[in-house]
Amino acid sequence: MPLVLITGCSSGIGRALADAFKQAGYEVWATARKTADVAQLRADGFVAVQLDVNDSLEIDRLSARLKQHGKGLDVLINNAGYGAMGPLLDGGVADLHMQFQTNVFSVVGLTQALFEPLRSNRGLVVNIGSVSGVLVTPFAGAYCASKAAVHALSEAMRMELAPFGVRVMEVQPGAIDTCFAKNASAQAEVHIGQDSPWWPMREGIRARAKASQDNPTPVSEFANAVFKATQKARPPALLRYGNGSRAMPLLAALLPRTLLQKILMKRFGLNTPA
Repeated sequence: MPLVLITGCSSGIGRALADAFKQAGYEVWATARKTADVAQLRADGFVAVQLDVNDSLEIDRLSARLKQHGKGLDVLINNAGYGAMGPLLDGGVADLHMQFQTNVFSVVGLTQALFEPLRSNRGLVVNIGSVSGVLVTPFAGAYCASKAAVHALSEAMRMELAPFGVRVMEVQPGAIDTCFAKNASAQAEVHIGQDSPWWPMREGIRARAKASQDNPTPVSEFANAVFKATQKARPPALLRYGNGSRAMPLLAALLPRTLLQKILMKRFGLNTPA
């Protein structure tokens, strides 16, 4: 029975991926940060592991447990993450650091910790990026930058891990029907205050936080597409799936930058001088 380890399985993409792999006969190690979510995953038949991807001690414990299990690792899916929304200067360096800690640094940290089990099984690393790393929008600068970094790291990993038989696939979802917009909206509200220079543009911030739910693709459909891609003899280096996953990179590639920025500024209420 092949083994897959997936981070961020409390809901959304992570949980849907866990379900897809379990239905296909995989031994699924599903991680979540909160105790209640871990208990639910365990009750649903997964090998549930409590893991905060920013906690090096928990990563070390997971690594030791997996090595002791002795079956190696066939697929690692680095899915855990969140979307920091709001003006870059409102969130500042502290928010940017936390966004990169969760979305970027943890990808390297966990892959490093689990490299030996992956190497022993000539496994596959799947990094969940985003089309937001290709088409940058206002009021999501930290998130877009973190996903652009995931893209660059995935490219480097693919070349560096190839001599060891470990493959790397990056996934760039479009709009997927998850709780992402709800969580992003809650996070954005933290920075929407009257003392912000962007207070008059607050509805644009809210619109950007909700943008990922514009005609979203069902999360189960997305998860099944990712699963099928992982089963190919040569998994694609890059998989784009979900509403907008092809159109948005195409716009970024074809439209003149100044025109694209004007369109985005109008869309999110930045077209009037403050």
